[in-house]
Amino acid sequence: MRVELPPEPVHFVNRDRERERALRAVAEWRGRSRPLVLSLSGPVGLGKTETAGLLARTLIDSHRFPDGVLSVDLDDFRVDGILDPGDVLSQLLISLDVAPDQIQAQYAARCRQYWNRTSQAKLVLLLDNARYASEVVPLLPASGDSVVIVTSHGRLHDLEGGAAVDLVLSPLEEQAAAELFELIARDHRLAADPEAARAVVRLCDGLPAALHVAGRWVRAHRLRPLSRILADLQAELDEKGVSGVEHIWDTAYADLSRPAALLYRLLPHHPGETFTLHSATALSGLGPDACEDALEELDRAGLLDLRLLSLTEAGQLRLPGPQRGHALRRSRREAAEGEAAEAQVRLLRWFVRQAQLADRFAAGRRLTVVDLFDPVPGAPDVPLQDPEAAADDEARADRAERAARWLDEERHVLFGCSRLAHGRCMDTEVVALSEPVWTHALDHPHQSEVIEVFRRAVDSAVRDGGDAGWLVRTRCQLARPLWEAGELSGAEDQLNAALSARRLLGDSVRDRKLAASVVEHCGMLKGARGEWSAALADFTVSRGMHESIPNPYGVLLQTYRMGEANAKAGDLETAHGLLREAHTGFVAGNRERLIGRSAFALAGVLHRLGRTAEARELYERSLARADRRRSGFDRARVHDALAELDTAEGNPAGAEEHRTAAQALRRRNGLTQNGLS
Repeated sequence: MRVELPPEPVHFVNRDRERERALRAVAEWRGRSRPLVLSLSGPVGLGKTETAGLLARTLIDSHRFPDGVLSVDLDDFRVDGILDPGDVLSQLLISLDVAPDQIQAQYAARCRQYWNRTSQAKLVLLLDNARYASEVVPLLPASGDSVVIVTSHGRLHDLEGGAAVDLVLSPLEEQAAAELFELIARDHRLAADPEAARAVVRLCDGLPAALHVAGRWVRAHRLRPLSRILADLQAELDEKGVSGVEHIWDTAYADLSRPAALLYRLLPHHPGETFTLHSATALSGLGPDACEDALEELDRAGLLDLRLLSLTEAGQLRLPGPQRGHALRRSRREAAEGEAAEAQVRLLRWFVRQAQLADRFAAGRRLTVVDLFDPVPGAPDVPLQDPEAAADDEARADRAERAARWLDEERHVLFGCSRLAHGRCMDTEVVALSEPVWTHALDHPHQSEVIEVFRRAVDSAVRDGGDAGWLVRTRCQLARPLWEAGELSGAEDQLNAALSARRLLGDSVRDRKLAASVVEHCGMLKGARGEWSAALADFTVSRGMHESIPNPYGVLLQTYRMGEANAKAGDLETAHGLLREAHTGFVAGNRERLIGRSAFALAGVLHRLGRTAEARELYERSLARADRRRSGFDRARVHDALAELDTAEGNPAGAEEHRTAAQALRRRNGLTQNGLS
């Protein structure tokens, strides 16, 4: 039996799911004169060749393929990137015991010769590094008792449906990556410094090729602490890339069209770790059609994995860390002067507009201090729909929910854009981005990131110095997460500065709303200190200011605040009336978040008044609203309240179920008992 396979890899983990699927497909295959094709695809460095080899050995061990394994690396037969299938057929015929001088000279005759030789064969053919289906089809044996295993960087979409099984490899998950790293390194320092070991694994971003490099570094430097190895490895990967893989990426890049090469060079300059079809279009400046073509070309070249498009609402994609480093090196070497800077500015302005639209759709029309940015030529808006144009309440809620989900899924890009804009002194963009972060943070507290966004916004407002409204708004925004994080004195400093800036405001509707907002925030800080009578006084003043504008939404919001303050102060009947009024108004105005939160506050008052059936109904409505918004903060506290209600009604099993749900939500969302991360 001929077995043209290299020795098995010393260390190999995972890929069990792909191998099980392949073996099941082989067992179920009923072809007659056409072999089953197992197509393994994915970016370079994922271990496709090793997986294919192990799969071929497993098939041979099944004794169903007595004619053995033939193996060909198609890259060995390329000349200037072009493959002549006739040359590969010659090699395969030699492996099938055809003497070189007996191989047919003409290509068509050589194909017939190969088909004749393989018509009764029971063999496994491994074709490594295919680029196109057209390279594979002429090499297929003419026997349904054979199996062909093909590896490629991108998916081979043109292989016959039903005769090919797609096995698309992804980067290793962190647990499997850590297991492979430990097998390669075999060093006590990993257990002694687990945090540094995890950092090395994350640096490799699930690429087995990078993990092998990291493991060799650990073995080669026995005296260095793991923390130093991490720093040195980071520098090595940044400068030289992953040995054994870098040249393959270079080859793939060299074959790209100009638009695809441009996009590849620009992707590492995208803020955050992920990008989307829409943001890539804005970044590249290519326009939608050309950008789609470029992304598909990168996918075919194995420099991108388009399968990720379907995994999130926003359709997020990413380059694994080592490959991102390769793209950045190509950018440093080949980008035209100002290429990356121009692309980033274009993306920033596009993203600000998308975040502003998502903010308005998710939260409704409200006070903001930066006007909606203009569209960016050649970069269409994300297809979010305006809830105000919906035909009914359900469609309106669905549109608002989708916009809120977009903000949640794109939050890391939002934070990254804030950092980038601040570093480029784009102060209008920094302040504008603080508004959608505000909307997102009300449902999803991520304190450290949110606080930094608002600090940058304050700094940009001060640096600009020309808009008192910016100063008031950004300082109020920063004060809230500060007092929620327990930094009460810091929050007070911000509100004192906002009060000073308020004196510079004019008499426009916007400025009068901002003035009322400062008073509201002062009341909220007093509430955070437990000074509910003083807080109530501020909310009452703020409501009067909104009534004089007039601003009906502001009046409702302060009515809600007054209801909460009265409830905290123990005046339940007054609280009930105020919260009932606010809740009714929020429902009429389709204010999704405040419908849920006012229902929660009203339910708490009803519970304390002994009206538990009404309280439960409102808690359940509030929970449904929080579920729609995917707000872990609100969902957890509603479960807490329902647990208290069940306990009071003598239902310990129900109470425990709600407590368990609340704890799970807090763990999943990184929240503490008071809801803050």
